[in-house]
Amino acid sequence: MAASSTFVDLCEKELKLCGVKEGETVAVLSQLDERIDYADAFMAAARKLGATPFNVRLPEASTSLLGDAGAWTVGETPLADNVPALESLKSADIVIDLMFLLFSKEQLEIQEAGSRMLLCVEPIDNLQRLFPTQDQRRRVEVSEELLGNAKSLRITNHAGTDVVYQLGSFPVMTEYGFTDTPGRWDHWPSGFLFTGGSDDGVDGKVVVDRGDIVITPFKKFVEDPVELTIRQGRLEDVRGGFDAELLRDYIAGFEDEKAYGISHIGWGCNEKCRWSGLANDRRSIGMESRAFYGNTLFSTGPNQELGGNNDTACHIDIPMRNCSMYLDDEPVLVDGEFVVEDLKASRSTFGSPSVTTA
Repeated sequence: MAASSTFVDLCEKELKLCGVKEGETVAVLSQLDERIDYADAFMAAARKLGATPFNVRLPEASTSLLGDAGAWTVGETPLADNVPALESLKSADIVIDLMFLLFSKEQLEIQEAGSRMLLCVEPIDNLQRLFPTQDQRRRVEVSEELLGNAKSLRITNHAGTDVVYQLGSFPVMTEYGFTDTPGRWDHWPSGFLFTGGSDDGVDGKVVVDRGDIVITPFKKFVEDPVELTIRQGRLEDVRGGFDAELLRDYIAGFEDEKAYGISHIGWGCNEKCRWSGLANDRRSIGMESRAFYGNTLFSTGPNQELGGNNDTACHIDIPMRNCSMYLDDEPVLVDGEFVVEDLKASRSTFGSPSVTTA
């Protein structure tokens, strides 16, 4: 399917945010016949900016992110055995990833070569509705400074969460929807940030409450609370009803001790995203759920993108509502609302999930 002129214009706006200019090379990575219209649109947009585009189209696919199929094997891609394709990507100024290289050694190698990278797999209407802004970048970078200077992060909620992360072992990763810095990765759309606790420095209890979202791998709202006991950076126990059973069985299916590790932690900053979005839109990988304003993004599994050693293929992302987050005992979020002035953004709050009515 050919890309529409409107989508080409949207991709051109995105590439401008990414600093693409005349004389640069833009590599578009795709697999099989997936997102051919995306590849065409990015290449047409690059040409309009005077850049030189090319498409690396792999003849096999590691996974499909289309439709409701939400489970995929992270970190394993058909690029691993294709040295010529990998080398061509490393030569580009920017790589547009239409297939999902995240958590792979190949992505890290491309970044280390100095190529900036942009993942783009969400539906076109979401790309337009959630288009990034410079103010989102500012708030994500203010958050980055706060999180990067802290030694500890404590999270609580009314369901019983009380967990502490010892910080400082890993960098802070930012996602604001575009990248203009050599070697930096981002995702369009986005709007959050995260870091990781020390490998043995996460202890306490996380209670995933009703209405929180298990976006990876299930793409579902939690229906009854799930209590996770964490000791020295590992899941020790998962208790609760049906949702807890799903998580226990899913993790056990990998037969990998690293699957029980605690991964990244952070918060969402995108005021355009809605918590309720997943209720009527289960396409692609659910970035709206990960980035919605004021969420606490709790994750288990791989941490190589932070420089860690956990390379398990079992990755679970859980955006949680109505949490309080404290950096060195100073509040950043209270019951899902930012209390730091520089992190606040105007948004529609009518019917907000944090508002209760009689």
